[in-house]
Amino acid sequence: MVLEQYLRDRLQHKDLLLMTHVVCGYPSFEDNWRELEIMADFGVDMVELQFPFSEPSADGPLFVKANQQAVADGVRPADCFEFMKKVSDHFPFKVLMMGYYNTAFKMGHASFIKRLSAAGGCGYILPDLPVEEAGELHQLSQSKELAPIVLMTPTNTDARLKILGAAAEGFIYAVARKGVTGGQTEMGDDLKAFISHCRAHSNLPIAVGFGVSQKADLDFLRGKADIAIIGTAALKAWEDGGEDTLRAFFSGLLD
Repeated sequence: MVLEQYLRDRLQHKDLLLMTHVVCGYPSFEDNWRELEIMADFGVDMVELQFPFSEPSADGPLFVKANQQAVADGVRPADCFEFMKKVSDHFPFKVLMMGYYNTAFKMGHASFIKRLSAAGGCGYILPDLPVEEAGELHQLSQSKELAPIVLMTPTNTDARLKILGAAAEGFIYAVARKGVTGGQTEMGDDLKAFISHCRAHSNLPIAVGFGVSQKADLDFLRGKADIAIIGTAALKAWEDGGEDTLRAFFSGLLD
């Protein structure tokens, strides 16, 4: 798989990779582009481009607001694919589609995969799609070398983790705690044990998200996980002060 090899190559030179997140069209595509320029300046390895959806069930209040505002502003999947193509052609990091299954369902699986590949995406994250119902989508993904990213959570049983590990490609998205995005996560023994538990069920790189927001979190994850996922904290920085605040946020994060 293209994505997995890219990550393994990057991990030869960095002890912890960074994946960030942008909600397409929020506050605007122009704002998105400036956010991505800053992320590229700080050497981000991957970015999730979230296709706005009216009911983003895995997201916390800030991302819910961003999704609903983008939908209200008329942002459509076609706009997101067009933007993704510009991003993937311009920036050095890899780009993934993040969203909800309704987008792929309404478009049709074959069309969704074809358009994602044509836009330069290397995979997708659909947190509301159970792996048992994803067979056709995953099969179509193989022909385009797109990675369906699987989420593992602390509430999964060993039997469930085994199923998830078998279905995963690219990397494992380890959800650091119960609940939605945006809350604080305690970086401690429970999370360390959960990351080890995920590794027992997959040989893929492990990415940790939900509540990763500061330098201390990245320091904790080094040597335990392979990828840190920064979402809400970066958007909050942008909302607090635009380019200067976002740049200061990444400077402090990676200092």
